Amino acid sequence: MFKEFKEFAMRGNVVDMAVGIIIGGAFGTIVKSLVDDVLMPPIGLLLGNVDFANIFAVIKAGKIAGPYATLAEAKAAGAVTINMGIFINSVISFLIVAFAVFLLIRQINAMKREAPAATKECPFCFSAIPIKATRCPSCTSEVKA
Repeated sequence: MFKEFKEFAMRGNVVDMAVGIIIGGAFGTIVKSLVDDVLMPPIGLLLGNVDFANIFAVIKAGKIAGPYATLAEAKAAGAVTINMGIFINSVISFLIVAFAVFLLIRQINAMKREAPAATKECPFCFSAIPIKATRCPSCTSEVKA
């Protein structure tokens, strides 16, 4: 059983998938930091000093009654909250990651497209000849360019 598992784990697809997951996780962390630390602060500033991480609604007050100035304060008090700001940050992070994956897949598909044929078939002897050839090197028949 161990031998079969080793063969399965060492297949190219499994290893490629593992590398992709690891790189994807690291990329997701970078994008999350980009959204939380670089993009959202200026957007919040433009919208009147809004801190998206602290946009929340209290469903049920905690042990210490509100109002709560920050989400951390509400969580510390044990309040039940709906965290719209964190959700907005997550949606923006997802859109950036999805767009990056789209660009990556688009480039991979462009590389996979078949290159134009470099040879054609001689209509007389059916051997492969270069596209620009006007005479077959095998049977010396004249072929259309």
